[in-house]
Amino acid sequence: MTATGASSFEGLLVDLVWARQGEPPELSKAQCAARLQLIQERRARDAAEEADVILRMAELTPDDEDPPPGAPGARSSRWRHTDPAFPGVSESFPDELGQVLRVGRGTAAHKTRRAFTWRHSLPLVAAAQRCGRLDERRAAIFADTLQHADPALARRVEQLVLPEAADLGFRALERRIREVQLELDPASADENRRLAERNADVFVQPDGDGMATYGAQLPAEEAAEAHALCDLLAQMAKADGDDRPIGQIRAEIFSLINRGALLPGAAGARATVTINAWLESLEGSSTLPGDVQGFAVTPARLRDLLRRVGALGLTTPPDGSLIYALHDEDGRLLATLSLADLRRAVTRGEGVNPPADAPGYERTTEQKEFLSTRDRHCRMPYCGQRSGWADHDHVVAHSDGGATACTNLCCLCRTHHRLKTHFKGWAFVMDADGTLHVTTPSGVTRSTRPWAMRRPPPPAPPPDDPPPF
Repeated sequence: MTATGASSFEGLLVDLVWARQGEPPELSKAQCAARLQLIQERRARDAAEEADVILRMAELTPDDEDPPPGAPGARSSRWRHTDPAFPGVSESFPDELGQVLRVGRGTAAHKTRRAFTWRHSLPLVAAAQRCGRLDERRAAIFADTLQHADPALARRVEQLVLPEAADLGFRALERRIREVQLELDPASADENRRLAERNADVFVQPDGDGMATYGAQLPAEEAAEAHALCDLLAQMAKADGDDRPIGQIRAEIFSLINRGALLPGAAGARATVTINAWLESLEGSSTLPGDVQGFAVTPARLRDLLRRVGALGLTTPPDGSLIYALHDEDGRLLATLSLADLRRAVTRGEGVNPPADAPGYERTTEQKEFLSTRDRHCRMPYCGQRSGWADHDHVVAHSDGGATACTNLCCLCRTHHRLKTHFKGWAFVMDADGTLHVTTPSGVTRSTRPWAMRRPPPPAPPPDDPPPF
């Protein structure tokens, strides 16, 4: 939606006044509306420019030196469908772009996929966004909905839908695109569904306040059937006198089903859940949150959880383990000890130290425990993969003389372990305190610190100028 010429001129004057004064001027309501339209147009143009730059950077990152099929480090389809996401572009590109933009690999790949779709399948949408006539959100809906469609079909769909796109809400626009796509080529929707099923997965997303969303990508009919069963069981509980809100009952049933509590013979199934807690929080003298599998929980919720598993009395829970992590005043991890080790050290007046270096390549059990406690997740910047799924990697390769020592080991998920080992141009350097610095082939360096290390205080403000001011 473009503003009128008068509104554009007014917007330019507002820009000049704003730049000179540093604060927003007094605007009329009509000027606010014109200003907001100009901001929306500028965002669309910026998004189009960002996509163009991403595509140029992708062109400069070819896959010539990626590990070929059958070679060490080559991509594998054992875990996931892995056709090349961007033909001719290095598999490492989303990781590099993510470091540049300070986002995760998945977000970077999503931005790249949109850029490719706009250029190769939706030229009219790209042109409308580039000149500010189509806002960024609607352009993204076109790309996300048609990303797997044949380019020729996508162009036919945009010709029919683009003229009315600005007048449709976001959900209505997506529905309209799918309707036209189904009308023009029903077979393409079936193929898109098959591709989505091959890449389907379960997911967990922290929501804050000790809550998280757990779900799965399913065929629509299976999702509807699963929800109906959950609702039926909740309705039965309601009829039996459960006076809680129906949504709360459904959520509990969903949790019980997924944790195996309602399955016959599931009593022998075991899952490992890692709980981290500060002693000060457990005794009630601190509000520092704990975490369960990397998800933050409040001290009160933490104490309730530990009470349920029989570990609140600082005793090892049945079928579990209890590890004490000792940190110095700056948050550097000194040692990880069992309750027996801790008592022995206190009784004998012994000091505590990190695990000793291993003589060969293999990490010791003590080192793995120390590293998982220190890092808690993959140390690649902006990667949130938890340490339970991570490798304990030599920062300086063992084959290059790197020691099997906690000062040269860190947690990297399999994706980023493979990136570091088999893709050229990346540099990984770790400080003695565990701070990891990662430099991309394009020269951007990002760093991560062990989670418990205290952040340095901000610098003191400069002293006030003495009079006269």
